[in-house]
Amino acid sequence: MNHATDLLLIGGIMLLALGAHTLGQRVHVPRVTLLLLVGALAGPSILDIIPVRVSDNFPLVTELTLAMVGFLLGERMSVRDLKDGREAIIVSLAVTLVTALIIFVVVWLVTRNLTASLLLAAIATATDPAATLDVMRETGSRGPLTRVVAQVVAIDDAWGAILFSILLVFAELVSGNGSAVIESIGFGVYEVLGAMILGVLLGLPMAWMTGRLKPGEPMLLESAGFVFLAAGIAGALELSYLLTCMALGVTVANRAHHHVRPFRSIEGIIEPFLATFFFLAGFSLEWDLLPTLGLLGGAYVTARIAGRILGGAIGGQLAHSSHAVKLRNGACLLPQAGVAMGLALVATDRLPEVAFILPLIIGSTVFFELIGPPITMYNLKRAGETGRGYEEPADDD
Repeated sequence: MNHATDLLLIGGIMLLALGAHTLGQRVHVPRVTLLLLVGALAGPSILDIIPVRVSDNFPLVTELTLAMVGFLLGERMSVRDLKDGREAIIVSLAVTLVTALIIFVVVWLVTRNLTASLLLAAIATATDPAATLDVMRETGSRGPLTRVVAQVVAIDDAWGAILFSILLVFAELVSGNGSAVIESIGFGVYEVLGAMILGVLLGLPMAWMTGRLKPGEPMLLESAGFVFLAAGIAGALELSYLLTCMALGVTVANRAHHHVRPFRSIEGIIEPFLATFFFLAGFSLEWDLLPTLGLLGGAYVTARIAGRILGGAIGGQLAHSSHAVKLRNGACLLPQAGVAMGLALVATDRLPEVAFILPLIIGSTVFFELIGPPITMYNLKRAGETGRGYEEPADDD
């Protein structure tokens, strides 16, 4: 079988990513947004210059990329600094709950549909850790806002999955489809707790091996092997591979004596995967649905932005965060991608009467993927944390 077209596409995406990085630095637009736009232009919705079959590879690229992203985010959840961990947990809970509450109220006022209000409230809490992490890597960000946002995106999808499992049960009860309540609760608990347990079980031997092998190729093989193995086992067991790889990263970060090495190894190979992921994301999204959002879509988008910002401010206040963190962390949590669409697919499969949720989430995802990364970049710059310009103050405690 001739793979000339596939090889041309992969090579082209790599060079496009390089061009997007260079152009993004000049015009102050994240390469995430530029790659999404290029993917959209090349896709069937606009110019249709690349065969549609390339999108068949998107699920595999997505799982490979998010597995590595989850592992890298796990490094940010080291419990060596309990104060930082406490701050991120408080902020993430506040952002999740406030966003869900505002979305529920607004959707109910617009539609008077209790089932849709419950489901959209849970789906709105999901974020896009890949886009957020890529903006931080691209800008070389460092500081309290960067740290809190990185930790929050590492765990808020877990809160969102738990909340979705709970609200899906109530939605099925409201719609009269309560026969699967126990099944819904059980699967939600199984997916979240099972993923965490699997990540820890694989993380312990990985942490033990770290530092006992020479740096270089063996470390890369070890790191990539464990990350992809964790994602594969999670998929086979119908667990969240993103949460599994996060738990793997958390375990290694807290148990390994030379914990930095495997994370740097994964960072060294993730760039081509990220570039392909964002290009194919733009290629695969149904951009023609964006103008069809209508009143409900506009209300949902506005409410989610308000929920993120207000939730971040409340969480920062409760956690006694710095002024910059309180003011800006919520605005850095706008990107939304695959997790939200996955939850929307589950919701519409279980409750076909709210099928309008899926195009709404797809359309709003396009919007948030376009505006989210530039807003994240802007807030990190305003906080003075890009380009490694932030200096940690002396500890006055």
